[in-house]
Amino acid sequence: QYKFRDLTIEELKDVSKTYPNFTFSMNTYTFKDGSQKDLLNFSGTVPVKYGSSYNIPVRLWILDSHPFAPPICFLRPTANMGIAVGKHVDARGRIYLPYLQNWSHPKSTLTGLIKEMIAKFEEELPLYSLSSSDAARQSELLSYIAKITEGETDMKSRSKNGGRNEGCFNKITVVGAGDLGIACVLAVAAKDVADKVVLLDLSEGAAKGGTMDLEIFAVPNVEISKDFSASADSKVVVLTVNSLGNAQTYLDVIQSNVDLFRGIIPAVSHYSQNAVLLVASHPVEVMAFVSWKLSSFPKSRVIGVGANLDSERFRYILTNLLKAELLAKDAWVIGEQGEDKVPSWTSCNVAANQTEAMAARNSREKVANRAMEVLKGKGQRSWSVGLSVADLVDSILKDKRKVHSVSTLAKGCCNINSEVFLSLPCILGTSGVIEMVRLEEDPLVQEKLQSSAGSIHDLQQQLKL
Repeated sequence: QYKFRDLTIEELKDVSKTYPNFTFSMNTYTFKDGSQKDLLNFSGTVPVKYGSSYNIPVRLWILDSHPFAPPICFLRPTANMGIAVGKHVDARGRIYLPYLQNWSHPKSTLTGLIKEMIAKFEEELPLYSLSSSDAARQSELLSYIAKITEGETDMKSRSKNGGRNEGCFNKITVVGAGDLGIACVLAVAAKDVADKVVLLDLSEGAAKGGTMDLEIFAVPNVEISKDFSASADSKVVVLTVNSLGNAQTYLDVIQSNVDLFRGIIPAVSHYSQNAVLLVASHPVEVMAFVSWKLSSFPKSRVIGVGANLDSERFRYILTNLLKAELLAKDAWVIGEQGEDKVPSWTSCNVAANQTEAMAARNSREKVANRAMEVLKGKGQRSWSVGLSVADLVDSILKDKRKVHSVSTLAKGCCNINSEVFLSLPCILGTSGVIEMVRLEEDPLVQEKLQSSAGSIHDLQQQLKL
C-alpha cells in the first residue's frame, strides 16, 4: 500500500542502523476524522542530555505517501512520567517540530527528524517525573493517549453510527497563516459558505499576529492548527503560502516555493483525497502546475485563482463606469496573471454585415482598452484576493455551475501544446472545473496566450520538482 515502498524501506534501514533500539511494526492508526489505516511505525527511545542523560520514549507513524509527507510523532510516557506541554509537545503527547512543518523530500529524512527531535528536547525537556499520587491521576490520561497512538479511539464506533464530522459537511482548509491566508479565512467566514474552516499555520513557534487575534476573538467555525491531519476530508484546500527565503533571482524565488509545496501538497492530498486544490500562491500559474504534478489529482480538481478578481473588476468597470453593460455580460480577463493578461469575450454580437461587424469590434476594443487602463490602477491587496477566493469557494461548495476566469490546464486550447496553466473562463462545481467555456476566436488573443504559455513552460523546465 506504500506508494514509494523502496524509498521508505531505505529510510527505515538508516533509522535501524543509527538507532538500533527502535522496533518496527504494522498497526492500525486512527485519524482525527475517524478514518483508519494500517501504517508502519517504530518505537524506541532517543537520548537527550538535560543536565543528566535521559532516554525519551517516542513512536513515529509512517504515512503511506512517505517520504513526501512527514511522519506523525508521539511521546510514549510511562506511568511515572508526565507530559510537559510546550511549543513542541501538546497535552496528548503529539510532537510538533519545525522539521515536520518544513518537511521536503529528499532534504528531509527520518534520521534528520530524530536528530532535530533530540536537539529540541535538549532545549525543553518534554517529560518529567511524577509523584506516586500524580502517577495515579495520570493513568487515565495515559490510557487515552495509548488508544490514540495505537488507533483504538472511540471515533471508530462513532463513524459507524454515522456521526463522523457530525454537522460538518462543507469543510475547507486554508494553508498558510500570513495576511492572505487570514484574509481568505475571514472572507469565507463572512460569506458563510463553509460549515468549518481550518487554518493551517505552518510558521514556527507559537501563534502570533493575525492567528493570535483569530484565537482571541473566536471567529465561529474556524479552527487554527499546525497539524496536517486537521485538514482531513476538506472539500476545498486553499493554498496561500509563499516562501520568505533569501533567494536572489526570480527563478530562485519560485524554486523556494516549489520546495515548500513539496512538503505540503502530498500531505494535504493524503488527508483530503477528493478535495479541489485552489492555488493562490505566486506565481499562480506555475504553482497550480506544481500542485497538479505533486498531488496527482485530475486536472479538473487543481485550479489557480487566476484572473477571477480582474475579470470581476473588468465587468464592473464596463458596467458602472463606462456604461457598457451589454459588453460586460460576456467579457473576461484571461491568460497570465500580471501585465500580460488580456481581455476577451465568450460570444460576439451578431451584425447585419461585415462593415457593421468591423465597426462593432473596433468600438468594443476601444471600450475594453479604456477598461483595462482603469484596471491597471487597481492593486490586489490580501483582502481583495481573499474576497475572490471566497467567491470561488462559494461556487465550488454550492455547485453553482457559475463561470469564472481561473487558472486551468490550457493544453489543447488555442493551439497550446505544453502542460501549462492559464486563466480561462471555466464552469465551476463541486468537482472543480466542469467545462471550459469557448472563447470568441481572435488571432491577437490567441497569439498572446501562446506567448504566455511559451514563457511559462520555459520557466517550468528550469524548476526541480
